[in-house]
Amino acid sequence: MLSQVTIRLVRIALPLCLAFGLGGSPVTQAATPADALLIGQVAEPQSLDPQVATAANDSRILVNIYDGLVRNGEGKLDIEPALATRWQISPDGLTYRFELRRDVTFQDGTPFNAEAAKFTFQRMLDDQHPSHNTGPFPLSFFFSSIKSIETPDDHTLVFHLSEPFAPLLSNLATPTGLIVSPTAVKKYGKNFGRHPVGTGAFKFVEWQANQRVVVTANAGYWDGKPAVKYVVFRPITDGNTRVAEMLSGGIDAMVEVPPDTVKLFAEKSKRFRLYEATGPHVWYVMLNAQVPPFNDVRVRQAVNYAVNKQSLVDNILQGSAGITDGPVPAAFSWAANKAVAPYPYDPAKARQLLKDAGAEGATLTFYVTEGGSGMLDPVPMATAIQADLKAVGLNVKIETYEWNTYLSKVNAGLDNQTHMAEMAWMTNDPDTLPFLTLRTDAWPKKGGFNSGYYSNPQVDRLLEQARLTTDNARRGQLYRQVQQIVHQDAPWIFVANWKQNAVTSTRIGHFALQPNFNLLLNRVTKR
Repeated sequence: MLSQVTIRLVRIALPLCLAFGLGGSPVTQAATPADALLIGQVAEPQSLDPQVATAANDSRILVNIYDGLVRNGEGKLDIEPALATRWQISPDGLTYRFELRRDVTFQDGTPFNAEAAKFTFQRMLDDQHPSHNTGPFPLSFFFSSIKSIETPDDHTLVFHLSEPFAPLLSNLATPTGLIVSPTAVKKYGKNFGRHPVGTGAFKFVEWQANQRVVVTANAGYWDGKPAVKYVVFRPITDGNTRVAEMLSGGIDAMVEVPPDTVKLFAEKSKRFRLYEATGPHVWYVMLNAQVPPFNDVRVRQAVNYAVNKQSLVDNILQGSAGITDGPVPAAFSWAANKAVAPYPYDPAKARQLLKDAGAEGATLTFYVTEGGSGMLDPVPMATAIQADLKAVGLNVKIETYEWNTYLSKVNAGLDNQTHMAEMAWMTNDPDTLPFLTLRTDAWPKKGGFNSGYYSNPQVDRLLEQARLTTDNARRGQLYRQVQQIVHQDAPWIFVANWKQNAVTSTRIGHFALQPNFNLLLNRVTKR
């Protein structure tokens, strides 16, 4: 049963009656309670079971209820200790030995130990496990290289791998790697996602469908008691409604600010703070390297020079993205190649390269989706790219498809009549995007997503080496080489990295966006 304090809180959190335009002033200014942080989310959660959920929207809640063995450091994608205080990797990369934090309890009072961690992974990976039916677990393949798990004692966990897999630590830092209470999973079964129990900074209180998820501070949190007593996550799917709630004071913070209202909040700096951060996201146009004219590297380079990416991010995306330079997002600071710069806008150079390649006046077919995950206004973007290519003498025909139809066509591989197609990826490790989309063995008929049929044996070797080495410094060197080669080969038009954004009231302190798209709220203050 909810306490009277919580009942008071959730009453205040109910949607307010708003009577103003987005450009005007609210009729009344709401006052959210001092001990509660109210956040406007973009949607209702799918599940609060970290192994079941897949959406960033859900992850922003999950990372505040649970902890993983490791985590990404605040403001970066580097790996640091969490429930594991240290780890050792065998020279052959096949054994990972974790020393676990002592005296940590789950929010239901049961102990966190090696058996609890083992339970979390076996539940996903072993289809004979008693709790495997609490799934499905769509991202369990992140850990499919784990062959067996040992627990020599309460504070030691050992993974034995079937083959070396360098992204394992990065995958452990994702929400899929968060550790769940075995007792709670056994108690609630498939309903565990509605009754989450972890070791995190906040303890679950209630979930009212389409209204709110409420969590309260975990006073015994191993990493320090949170500064606010409650957090209320409100699903507000309509962007304009989120903006209206923010302007009225009905919420303290909102994520994913609509691009056309970013300037509005920036101008109201006495009442609001605007946050932006570029995460590991890449939006690009794949080029069909198996057919003319894109089987000539000069033509692929030419279209990169021809497209005015700065205009795209400024005018269409309204500053909500930055220009990208290749398949390794700059958010992976340890792996990105800072010596590689985006292709500059140079139509004259593009026309010369097209002339040298004998591709002047070529006609191209461009597959475009009406909308989809991370696609960044795909139709307006495609139309602008079409105009830029026309300006250098290329005739581009756009074919537009609904998202699922689009994926079925593109993922099958671009045919001889299709030259270009949009695509976007959000990744947790620099391995993911190039391994799945740029290797020769990732051609669609071989089970990958290299739908443009790019092939470079040197890139293939570098990616295989990077996946097998456990030395992160060495991995970084290998990915920087990949970045340099791929930039030169230009299998894509490299366009944009999405900037996530958020707005808070000036009452909120120590708020920050994380490059992995999560929100860490245990340090956030409110006055």
